[in-house]
Amino acid sequence: MFFFDPNYLIFMIPAFLLMAITSWYVKAAYNKWSRVAAGSRFSGYEATKRLINSSGLYGVQIQGTPGEMTDHYDPRNKTVFLSTGVANSASVAALAIAAHELGHAQQDAEEYFPLKFRGALVPLVQIGSNLGWILILIGLFIGWTGLAWLGVLVFSGGALFALATLPVEFDASARAKRMLADSGIIQTDAEMRGVNNVLNAAALTYVAGLVTAILQLLYYVSLISGRSRD
Repeated sequence: MFFFDPNYLIFMIPAFLLMAITSWYVKAAYNKWSRVAAGSRFSGYEATKRLINSSGLYGVQIQGTPGEMTDHYDPRNKTVFLSTGVANSASVAALAIAAHELGHAQQDAEEYFPLKFRGALVPLVQIGSNLGWILILIGLFIGWTGLAWLGVLVFSGGALFALATLPVEFDASARAKRMLADSGIIQTDAEMRGVNNVLNAAALTYVAGLVTAILQLLYYVSLISGRSRD
């Protein structure tokens, strides 16, 4: 099995380290600012409710979701899902995360093209993430590099999805910062530094995801290229 190829570790160890570092950074930023209460005293739920009304997003609903940092927006049912730690907390971190998810709701309401494009990629990624490496494996096993290259092409959908995610997430964070500042929910420069810290840390996870997807894709390319030369 080529998964145990030492070259795989050469490509992927940097990605694993980057993912570990960004995961630590996100947790550190969240833990720090989850202990700092915002002066407005709005909980994540209350802030989201207020921002929905002030933004005219009246069809958007709010529901709870289990887990920590599992907050997300589902465009299929126009619902912002908030974890208990975000919904019930008046911390700077909770407000940043709640507003970020509402930023996605704004994108959806405005039919923001990068969000629609990323959504269109979901079926491709779901198929490609499983089918791609199977085609690569079969192609290498039977010595048909054309099939293996087809697998690389199919598998590359994951890297394209990771790339398409960046503008969506960066824009949602920018929207969150504006909403929090304009509404007065975040009131001081210190609180805004906390919002920036939390959202910038979260953004790095998407950058790390893109790097990981590209490195994995490059490994498959190098593997097939080596077999082609042989």
